[in-house]
Amino acid sequence: MYIAIEGIDTAGKSTQIERLRTYFTDAIITKEPGGTEAGKEIREIVLSAKTKSKKAEFLLFLADRAEHMKEVVEPNLDKMIISDRSVVSGVAYALIQGEISETAILHLNRFATGGIYPQKVFLLSLTKEELIFRLSQKKLDGIELRGEEYLLKIQEALITAAKLLNVELIQIDATKDIDTITQEIIDNITQV
Repeated sequence: MYIAIEGIDTAGKSTQIERLRTYFTDAIITKEPGGTEAGKEIREIVLSAKTKSKKAEFLLFLADRAEHMKEVVEPNLDKMIISDRSVVSGVAYALIQGEISETAILHLNRFATGGIYPQKVFLLSLTKEELIFRLSQKKLDGIELRGEEYLLKIQEALITAAKLLNVELIQIDATKDIDTITQEIIDNITQV
């Protein structure tokens, strides 16, 4: 099963993935962007906010996604794959940029993924108040520096993206305690 943990920065994706790693010990744990050697370099470029063009940023994410699919996802489709972000994020971020048509975003992402999408996507959702608090507790990267309103738009766009991609989205309140969130994810994955 190929699943993705989605959410805006500080929602707790990394924490949940580490917890799932201990439960699904044979799982392939990966991330987008940065799940491959080439992807690590692409991730650095994107997070450094060096690109001025939103189209260039979008194309970098697509390049990472295509490489990730070829190197990590496709060879392991017979195993449990747990990804920190996925095509859902790629579509969501592109949608709010407003520089590329929805049709082009969907077609280019289908091209990059070969039409392989996560079977389940877990969205860790934050309230505005909790997001502001969590951002105040850390050094911000290039994406986080765009502010909480931008990140909340991304959160809404993640829901829209999952619908457009026809991917099963399970929304989880990220303000709940860590154990409860982990158990909700595990229960949903293991239910028959």
